[in-house]
Amino acid sequence: MGGLGFIQNQNIESYANQMTIDIAQSKGLPLPTKGFKDSLKLNLGDKLIKCYYLGAAHSLDNIVVWIPSEKILFAGCMVKSMNSNNLGNTADGDLNEYPKTLDKLIDMFSTAKYVIPGHGRPSGLDLIVHTKELSTQ
Repeated sequence: MGGLGFIQNQNIESYANQMTIDIAQSKGLPLPTKGFKDSLKLNLGDKLIKCYYLGAAHSLDNIVVWIPSEKILFAGCMVKSMNSNNLGNTADGDLNEYPKTLDKLIDMFSTAKYVIPGHGRPSGLDLIVHTKELSTQ
């Protein structure tokens, strides 16, 4: 939620998974303007942007952002870089659901040209496969 207060002061709408909003509210954090449950479609200029909640993984409320015209998937911290040798901090996640959610990600975005992890260098679907291997160790 870092930076959300600044965005709100600029009168810019903010969006989040409803679960994220509920968690933020319970912790007394700034709240995004609008929420969604499973998916959300937005337009940024002439680009369609789709946000999805596919299940718990790195966190209970993680989402991914897809730009279909560019075949770019912003996977956030759910997906690890190739040089990661573990899943990192999963204190707010669900290790049982993590591999299932990654399977959904692979199925849904099998045409992704670029996968952007939360940290590290972008690559392709190999990042999701690598993260799935880490999640089943």
